[in-house]
Amino acid sequence: MIQIAAGTKVYLACQPVDMRRGFDGLSAEVVNRLNADPYSGNLFVFRGRRGQQAT
Repeated sequence: MIQIAAGTKVYLACQPVDMRRGFDGLSAEVVNRLNADPYSGNLFVFRGRRGQQAT
């Protein structure tokens, strides 16, 4: 189970994101689209296009 500190905001991306971008690219998404600081301690959740887990 993941424990999240009280007061932590969780942002969920509504549109699929190219997960090949890596951490640097996803950090840029946070800055450009949300005008937020990726190092703020908040959680930013992204979803890939396929939305499947490999089995």
